[in-house]
Amino acid sequence: MALVSMKEMLQKAKQEGYAVGQYNINNLEFIPAFLEVAQEEQSPMIIAASDRMVDFLGGFKNVAGMVRTLYEELNITVPVALHLDHGQSIERCKKAVDAGFTSVMIDGSHHSIEENINMTKEVVSYAGKWNISVEGEVGSVGGQEDGLVGGIKYADVEECIRLVEETEIDALAAALGSVHGPYQGEPQLGFEQMEAISRKTELPLVLHGGTGIPAHQIQRAISLGHAKINVNTENIQAWTKAVKKKLMEDSNVYEPRLVLLPAIEAVKQSVTEKVREFGTSGKA
Repeated sequence: MALVSMKEMLQKAKQEGYAVGQYNINNLEFIPAFLEVAQEEQSPMIIAASDRMVDFLGGFKNVAGMVRTLYEELNITVPVALHLDHGQSIERCKKAVDAGFTSVMIDGSHHSIEENINMTKEVVSYAGKWNISVEGEVGSVGGQEDGLVGGIKYADVEECIRLVEETEIDALAAALGSVHGPYQGEPQLGFEQMEAISRKTELPLVLHGGTGIPAHQIQRAISLGHAKINVNTENIQAWTKAVKKKLMEDSNVYEPRLVLLPAIEAVKQSVTEKVREFGTSGKA
């Protein structure tokens, strides 16, 4: 099996009442950790590179090449999509498509709804030639992560309807109170708006900023149409905690492999917990 679009896996998740997790690449070691969890849990998975991290990771072709090669080398048989997270421009989305990404997000949320629609339509038209899925966004997710800084701006229901109907996107990220990075206190998600957007668009919804949202809110969001939940901060925190612990326990360690192995296992444990929480285990 090769890497796939996320369109079918999200439609299935929405119909059956679970969510597929998106897990972001922060360095090479994250990729096999994600893939091994997907295989072990028999779970579909979305592996993503944030646009603002792509150059750090060696460029679009390098990211796509690493994921595809490891997918084959590790004999992965479950559905995996490679997604561009928060694509900052039409051209960046096209580069991802050309490099072999199987899904892209065009983030036109900081523009007017007319500009957002026009940008998204162009990306959908280009990606559609290769059956590559496209995620659009309305409203602004708050917080800071991967250099992405934003204040919370709730999605407007009518603008969500317009974006979906006029662009034919495959998934909609409707910002409703979630943030990138750690939360200050318990998140306050807009469930009333969420229900209206889900009902009127009938499209799989995407929840950005999945780290730190209580399980009962996650389950409610899934019940209201969220078929994709993005998690990054929690995995980074698990990685960093494990590296610090190893260095504190053994002041003589200097071999990178010995430092990184506990961190890789920590990421695997973090992702495994999310896969099970989102109800994705056994859904491949």
